Amino acid sequence: MKFIPHSYQRYAIERILSDPFLGLFLDMGLGKTVITLTAVQVLRYRRWAVGRCLVVAPKKVAEATWSEEARKWDHLQGLRVIPVLGSVSRRHRALHTPGDVWVINRENIPWLVDYYRNAWPFDMVVLDESSSFKNAQSKRFKALKLVRPRIRRLLELTGTPAPNGLEDLWAQIFLLDGGARLGRTLSSYREAFFTQDYAHPGQQYRTYTPQDGADDRIRTAIADICVSMKAEDYLELPDYVEDVVPVALDAKARKAYDKMERDMLLEVHDQTITAGSAAVLNGKLLQLCSGAVYDSAGDVVEVHRCKIEACLEVVEQLNGAHALVFYWFQHERDRLLEALSGTGLRVRVYWGEEDAQMWNAGNVDLLLAHPASCGYGLNLQAGGHHAIWFGYPNWALEIYQQANKRLHRQGQRYPVISHHLVVRGGMDEAVVAALHEKGDAQEALMQALKARIRRVRRGKYGGPDAAAQEGGKQT
Repeated sequence: MKFIPHSYQRYAIERILSDPFLGLFLDMGLGKTVITLTAVQVLRYRRWAVGRCLVVAPKKVAEATWSEEARKWDHLQGLRVIPVLGSVSRRHRALHTPGDVWVINRENIPWLVDYYRNAWPFDMVVLDESSSFKNAQSKRFKALKLVRPRIRRLLELTGTPAPNGLEDLWAQIFLLDGGARLGRTLSSYREAFFTQDYAHPGQQYRTYTPQDGADDRIRTAIADICVSMKAEDYLELPDYVEDVVPVALDAKARKAYDKMERDMLLEVHDQTITAGSAAVLNGKLLQLCSGAVYDSAGDVVEVHRCKIEACLEVVEQLNGAHALVFYWFQHERDRLLEALSGTGLRVRVYWGEEDAQMWNAGNVDLLLAHPASCGYGLNLQAGGHHAIWFGYPNWALEIYQQANKRLHRQGQRYPVISHHLVVRGGMDEAVVAALHEKGDAQEALMQALKARIRRVRRGKYGGPDAAAQEGGKQT
């Protein structure tokens, strides 16, 4: 795909090239990954200013997003992106694999710093979602602080640098400038911009309130090394922006997924695929992508939690922005509710008008909705401008389009950003592609299933003999 950057993307790339230490506070869905990789490619191969680049990202983002973006764009085809994930031995191998960009999850930063110690090799570091380094007492912040003098370029990416208040800024800005703008210690930062609150009886911790005008003074102090870009500021953007979030299955999940898919496909490979059987099989494969299936007794069998984890990471990156979350199967809704129960977010399931009113009033952080239940005429645009597709309708283009129109309609003040969670190598990919092509959905379904069956019969999952042996097994 050819990358034709918007003017704001060109500006962001130029700032990365010119400023060795930069905070790029860019709304989620506006292309921060392709912006960064484009700049890295120029620094690496045109200006010879960077030797090894390290990207620190949330786990599911590290697994798939950066690699997928490098493969997606024509101009990035030669850029080698190496995930540093998994067991210690796999991480060791990845670090010694020739490449340009190495991507590690943020939890492993202390391990990485301890592994290299004084031989830190990365002259450029990118913090994807730098707000996860806001706590100056965290192990990840302290580890990165140790090697900060050895880093010649540091780029911080986030849409919300201060999700819980201005105090969150200090640690992130310190990593950029060593304390030159907001103070060398958190205490000095608080003294300059905050007022300590009086403790309440029994209160075990101190709280601080920003001084009058602190917001403006802080913004002025960091303006030269931080660029803030909000989606609503860029009218040249389309009103509806799609953000595909690739979901990589871990080894255990991939093995379970492949086995169940193989068994289901081989069960019908000698039969004529009818519309009825195709719909059933497609539904099973889509359930597998979301991580669970219904067995013959109607009970839910969980296969993996990779998509749940990816969804939680997207929610975290939204940092408080409200989102409409679409599910298709009931177990998707139930598993999402369970996973979100400990987050402290206000989560609600859409059942009717009362739920819509609560959402539009701003009293709901995440509204879980079945796309078929919130179709024509329902106005949800006042409650938020982010949508998350966790589950997908069975090739039903009209339902898909109508669901997207719940936020993208008259009265919506911001561009709608729709985040699609898509399992790599799963049925998700075929469904999303068909929905975008807007062709004959039934024909696309048939062709996708036949292609997957042919692949199985050729022995992709363990050779022809293995496939034949599995043919008689039931799910």
